[in-house]
Amino acid sequence: MIDVLLEPLQYGFMQRALLVAVAATVVCALLSCWLVLIGWSLMGDAVSHAVLPGVVLAYLVGVPFALGALVFAGIAVALIWLVRGTSRVKEDATIGIVFTTLFALGVVLISKNPSQVDLHHVLFGNLLGLTTGDVWQVSILAALVLTVLVLKRRDLTLFAFDRVQAHALGLSPAALSALLLALLAVTIVSALQAVGVILVVAMLIIPGATAYLLTDRMSRMLLVAPALAVVASVVGVYTSYYTDAATGGVVVLAQSVVFTLAYLFAPRQGVVTRWVARRRARRPDTVAATAESVNLG
Repeated sequence: MIDVLLEPLQYGFMQRALLVAVAATVVCALLSCWLVLIGWSLMGDAVSHAVLPGVVLAYLVGVPFALGALVFAGIAVALIWLVRGTSRVKEDATIGIVFTTLFALGVVLISKNPSQVDLHHVLFGNLLGLTTGDVWQVSILAALVLTVLVLKRRDLTLFAFDRVQAHALGLSPAALSALLLALLAVTIVSALQAVGVILVVAMLIIPGATAYLLTDRMSRMLLVAPALAVVASVVGVYTSYYTDAATGGVVVLAQSVVFTLAYLFAPRQGVVTRWVARRRARRPDTVAATAESVNLG
């Protein structure tokens, strides 16, 4: 067992993959707690897809792709706010219009420059091909988001549960909403290196949804989500090494397995757990009814 754990760590690319996977999943898991509670899971989907043209343009111009992704993440958020605030189109439709338009723009740019942009790495990440510079970039962005989330966790939690109460206490729901969207954009850019445009959506939804099934307290949720996400990420990276499978995809599958177990066996919310509880609750009634019928007989 020790050899199984130590063998991958002999290679630099595996060390970098584990570091980036852990850093990206921790910040994604923390942010996912608020996204799930507020109902902004689709917003994470929108912003992650909308950064594609920024990534492509960054490759073509020769600047760090994180810069292009961050710019287009900001453009996507601004467009969603603009259309939603100046028209009668509902939020879900606005999000769908913006992210599909920008994603389509990215696809067109790739089709016009197929030899210069590796679509596979853009869409699905390249966790095993990271450089030391990539590790520093992801770590710095993740640390920035993590610091802000920890400092503003109470304000963001109040905003998630009761915007009216937050406003009554002197907080600005609009400012907190903008802050959360900005953090979402930076988080997506940091995780993009690990799993790409498509799979980053799962990392922004699954950990929070899993923790939501396991606990009713926000303080515990903020601990459970990143802890489970880190375990799933490490297991996913090791599994991909020994099975020679796509690392980002295996990491997301590992998180999905954890969610499935929570969905089935969570102490209070698990489907199997509730079924067993209902069976046990009915058993005394059945025994009493049987005894009564015997006595009457």
